Amino acid sequence: MAPLEHYLILSAVLFTLGVVGVVVRRNAIVVFLCIELMLNGANLAFVAYGSFLDSLDGQLIVFFVMAVAAAEAAIGLAIVVLIYRHRESTDVDDLNLLKL
Repeated sequence: MAPLEHYLILSAVLFTLGVVGVVVRRNAIVVFLCIELMLNGANLAFVAYGSFLDSLDGQLIVFFVMAVAAAEAAIGLAIVVLIYRHRESTDVDDLNLLKL
């Protein structure tokens, strides 16, 4: 079995790639995918620590995080589709629908 540090380094790399994608990219769908990447990096850290400590708490937290991520993806994608129908663009710089 690989040491805990390897899992945590991979988790940090996944989370960092997600953060960079959210900051750099302007397409709303890509931003949602990068947020999912960040959540998967955090999930990997939870599972690694749970395995290292011989506890199921990490896997239980991952279960709830995945449920929230699925709901976020469904609602977020529905919002993006509605905005695309209205604006014909998914560029987050063009989204000023909440301004008065």
